[in-house]
Amino acid sequence: MHLHPTPQRIRWNRRNFLKTATLASGAVVFGVPTLLRGQNLNSKLNIACIGAMGKGQSDTDCCVSENIVALCDVDSARCAPQRAKYPQAKFYQNFRTMFDQMGAGIDAVTVSTPDHCHAIIESQAMRMGKHVYGQKPLAQTVYEARYLRNLAKETGVVTQMGNQGSASDGLRRAVECIQAGIIGQVHEAHIWTNRPIWPQGMGRPDDSDPVPETLNWDIWIGPAPLRPYKAGVYEPFNWRGWLDFGTGALGDMACHTVNMTFRGLNLGYPTEIEAQALVGKNNESYPLCSKIRFEFPMRTTEVLTAHETLFHKHDTLKQAPVTLWWYDGGQPSSDPKARGGHDGSNKPPRELTADIEAMLGEIPGSGCLLAGDKGAIFSPDDYGEQFFVKLNGETKFTHFKKSPVVAEIPQTIPRNEFKGDNDLRQHLEWITAIKAGKPEMCYSRFAIGAQLTEIMLLGCVSLRVGQKIEWDGTAMRATNCPEAAQFIKRENRDGWVLS
Repeated sequence: MHLHPTPQRIRWNRRNFLKTATLASGAVVFGVPTLLRGQNLNSKLNIACIGAMGKGQSDTDCCVSENIVALCDVDSARCAPQRAKYPQAKFYQNFRTMFDQMGAGIDAVTVSTPDHCHAIIESQAMRMGKHVYGQKPLAQTVYEARYLRNLAKETGVVTQMGNQGSASDGLRRAVECIQAGIIGQVHEAHIWTNRPIWPQGMGRPDDSDPVPETLNWDIWIGPAPLRPYKAGVYEPFNWRGWLDFGTGALGDMACHTVNMTFRGLNLGYPTEIEAQALVGKNNESYPLCSKIRFEFPMRTTEVLTAHETLFHKHDTLKQAPVTLWWYDGGQPSSDPKARGGHDGSNKPPRELTADIEAMLGEIPGSGCLLAGDKGAIFSPDDYGEQFFVKLNGETKFTHFKKSPVVAEIPQTIPRNEFKGDNDLRQHLEWITAIKAGKPEMCYSRFAIGAQLTEIMLLGCVSLRVGQKIEWDGTAMRATNCPEAAQFIKRENRDGWVLS
């Protein structure tokens, strides 16, 4: 089954371009080529999986209902278990060779590589008319995220970003409650994480090791400047902490933990971003502990109405300016239980979390707290799947399924109808959307996932320049900080460009 539109640029007319709702409610819909319409929904897709181990292992396994026709991974030895599991799949170490040899027989790809290669691979696949499931964060730079968002609109392929919490009913219910004004206007959001759980705040090693025969180091380095190989320092997992390859704790987790806030508050471009590297700032890796402030202006958007009629499908929503605070890491710790080498102490002020501590007995390692003028919403997990509500005058938080106030909020956002865990449901939503020719079915399609990624990557930019950024989102420019330009759009190594 080959369900992909014509490569390169696709022209749209009024009939096949349909806008139905706002970004944050998950309903900006772009029409798809008529080639996709009316296809046999029982046919299987031919899927190539780029990055076969780590998160790529579960991304591949979540597509087992389809034909896994190719596995691509720079390390032929490490991915041996997946190669044995999918013996029918052709194996490649170079994704370009795979596309050259098998392009016509591939309908869709999953991309589960280190962050710095995401956009290079995704853009080539999209230009070739392949549908893309891209792991979070969607890209490593602000420019790449914007590029992918525009490319998804241009090509019409079906896309999904791998922040699997988007598939959960709880996350979508929380968005409905926030947009319904259950806690009034939200003025502050505080989001923290137990990351990093890998080394950060370190310098580059002085020595090197021979590159294993099974590893294609040149392809692994990708668009980043070439450097010597050092065993266990960069791959297979510790790349997240390095400036050239990862996006730190913020890039790893914000596409999960900020998701509820981003959607519920209809966050667009921030106007100001200020990051503090509290422990371990240098020019090679992300700090061990950081605190970042994002300022968002007042927003007027449209959300799906609770009572749709022929002439009334959306309500206008005005939301107050909001400050979003991000916290990661902590103070250095030699405790062997301290993953990532820190104590996890970097969290919101105790006066803000006292009720949470009273309810749970401790402050969880990750969390999201929204403070509104009528109350607060708190989620103790990475995905916003579970949340609690505490209205003014109440003495404690109540789980949303037990809250009579939440029960009165109508459902306005479609639910993911698939069975299984959220990771599987997120993939099945993407697969079904491809077969139906309906990109709008994907709740975390690139029109949305790239916007969330772009916002969060601005925190990485502020960390790297070491100062506050005044941001012009439309122009994609730090108006007060010209030195930020090098981090907004990376200068890639020769031969590595966006397609």
